[in-house]
Amino acid sequence: MAVLGLDEVRARADEDFARVVDVLSKKIAFKSVSAQGITGEHMHRSAEFVAQELRKVGVETRVVQSSNPDGTPGAYEVVGSKIVNADAPTVLLYAHHDVQPVPDPSAWDTEPFVATEADGRLYGRGSCDDGGGIAIHSGALAILGSDLNVNIKVFIEGEEEMGSPSFIPFIEAHRDEFDSDVIIVADSGNWSPDIPSLTTSLRGNTSVDVTLRVLRHPVHSGQYGGPVLDANTLGAMLVASMYDEHGELAIPGLQSGEPIGGLQRDLDEASLREDASVVDSYEFAGTGPLASRIWSKPSVTVIGWDAQPVDTSFNVIADATRIRLSLRTAPGQRPDEAQHALSDFLLAHAPLGAEAHITPLDSGMGWAMDPNAEATKDAIEAMRQAFGTDPINKGEGGSIPFIPELQRLFPKAQVLVTGPEDPKSNAHSPNESISLAILRNGIVAEALLLDKLGQ
Repeated sequence: MAVLGLDEVRARADEDFARVVDVLSKKIAFKSVSAQGITGEHMHRSAEFVAQELRKVGVETRVVQSSNPDGTPGAYEVVGSKIVNADAPTVLLYAHHDVQPVPDPSAWDTEPFVATEADGRLYGRGSCDDGGGIAIHSGALAILGSDLNVNIKVFIEGEEEMGSPSFIPFIEAHRDEFDSDVIIVADSGNWSPDIPSLTTSLRGNTSVDVTLRVLRHPVHSGQYGGPVLDANTLGAMLVASMYDEHGELAIPGLQSGEPIGGLQRDLDEASLREDASVVDSYEFAGTGPLASRIWSKPSVTVIGWDAQPVDTSFNVIADATRIRLSLRTAPGQRPDEAQHALSDFLLAHAPLGAEAHITPLDSGMGWAMDPNAEATKDAIEAMRQAFGTDPINKGEGGSIPFIPELQRLFPKAQVLVTGPEDPKSNAHSPNESISLAILRNGIVAEALLLDKLGQ
């Protein structure tokens, strides 16, 4: 039987909530922007603060500096454990303490690194991504205290926003500190502030550069324009050739799928338009449910294009251009396979015989939750109790490459992806915030989940 009932867990959460909000507010003030240097003293201070706060809720923690694959000093990581019984299940709690930069503070309605409470939300850089994950772990462990009946391991990463270059080498060097039965990754989102979600899948990603050449050097557009198209026009033709008349990708070898565990509710078109700031005249590309298009179908985005800036343009035909394409893959497709399919298509469809060259770039595997795992069922029930409503599980169109790597390294572990975000959180954007209702209920849900996992 579970040790604690819902009423007791909620009462303890209410009693501790002011402390949790204070911890999160202090964390925001650390300005732990990893893009300003993962080895910087500001990142060291941030890690030490998180380690100290987790010690207060019973976890024996320490800060360890990782090493990059090339042997240079890496990020400051927080690792620790609380062992209650050698025979009990072990749960690894993950979050990250680094945050995104703030390129333009004037785009914010509040000071980005000063926690500000308004309209039921706490604003500040890192409030939801991923200070909220740290706060949920801290709050859940504080609630359980001496009633905790699972062993806990923690890993609070210091370079997630930089792509986690030393993540896997660090884990491989500290396998014993990460080996666990269940892994809870608190770095994702919820359907709304009132409706919780388990993340069921993540798309993979891969990128390529395609270089098109039509001339050995630039030439005058008046003298040769007409029979000779510029490289940028040919690039536009090549990009357009990837899509059918509905805006659906038409690249052989790219896999599509349906939402893991089935589609419980499709995304609302009006809300998606508002959240993404889509202009009124634009029609969404592709076919099928919006959720499938974002969660489980592939997509390609042009994320870079080498072309002459308009303000310095002149009448010449561009001899060559380079385009960087980012491909989000279906959760189950290997990214190297998808990259080959995309590359083969681009080479075969270079317009009018233009020379094409492909440079393959980084890749990351997608991930799909096991909807039938016991831990999944426990998590859904814990969320239902904490939020007072059935969860709506959802996929994510983005990628967290270390999750499939964790699954590869610890194949027997059940991975659960939870998190503090909701559609209004603005992670990575101005006015980032966390719903205080999600924070409170997320703490209750994780405490209930840990309690259930100990049965």
